[in-house]
This record gives sequence, C-alpha cells and structure tokens, in this order.
Amino acid sequence: MSASTSKDLSALIQAMTTSVATDTAQSMLTAAQWELLVPYLQPITLAASEVLFAEGALDRNLYMVEYGSLSVHYQDAKERIRLALVGPGSIVGEGAFFAHRPRRATVQAAAPSRLWCLTAMRFTELANRQPVLGLALVTMAGQVLARRAGDSRRRVAST
Repeated sequence: MSASTSKDLSALIQAMTTSVATDTAQSMLTAAQWELLVPYLQPITLAASEVLFAEGALDRNLYMVEYGSLSVHYQDAKERIRLALVGPGSIVGEGAFFAHRPRRATVQAAAPSRLWCLTAMRFTELANRQPVLGLALVTMAGQVLARRAGDSRRRVAST
C-alpha cells in the first residue's frame, strides 16, 4: 500500500457522481464541500492482490474508491468466501466506521486501485470544524451501509 502526495480529487468526484452500481455512495457534496474535504483525505494506491485491511482489524478508516476493483471476502472454516466486488464510486470500511467494532471481512485489491482514506481521527476533526460536511459524509456512508444491508445476497459485505 502506498500513499500518494497528489490531492486532486477530480477523478474521485467523477467516479462518485457517475457510477451506476447499486451500492454507490452517490455523492451529495457540492464543489465547495469537496474542496473543504481535500485536506482530510489521504490517497492510497493498491497493487493487484494487495490487502487494504484484514478481517478482525480494529481501525475505523473509511475509504472512497476512485478506480480499480476490490474483493470483499472472509475465511470460514472450509474456504475463503467472496462477499462482494466493490468498484469506483463506492465506499468500503463503513461498518467499522459506524460500529466501532472489528472489521467483518478482508478487503483486497482485485485490480490496481486508488482510494481515498478518511481516518476516524480526521473525521472527528472535520466534523468539529465543518459539521455540515461531516453530516453529508455520514449520510453518504449510511446510504451505502443501508443499501448493502438491504441486499440479502450481500448483507454481510459491510466492512
């Protein structure tokens, strides 16, 4: 996993506003809000097969997918089971972000991917300084969580 120094969110914004996947975050942010969000996000680039986080991890980071494809899976007693494939314009990490509990699944890059990370600490800072933006981000993540919970095939895909 490598962190990039570029803070251009234009490709992420494009992915968030044009994706048609059922669990897309569907950005409700204005251009001005995206500008306010830039300093709180850290870009992350993953190579194919690289693990973003493992089942049981205790972090509460929230990730927005700019490009690529991420496999969400867990290991049961018999084998690895894929729960979902997540693409551009969606979010991963929403379950632990809200629940303050260990990750329920492992997320691994199925293809080279670029994500934007919002740590719990940076979110707290953002919510204190920009409460309207914080609420908009929580609403976006909540929409993804609700869509995934409502899809009986992928209910456990919340990470």
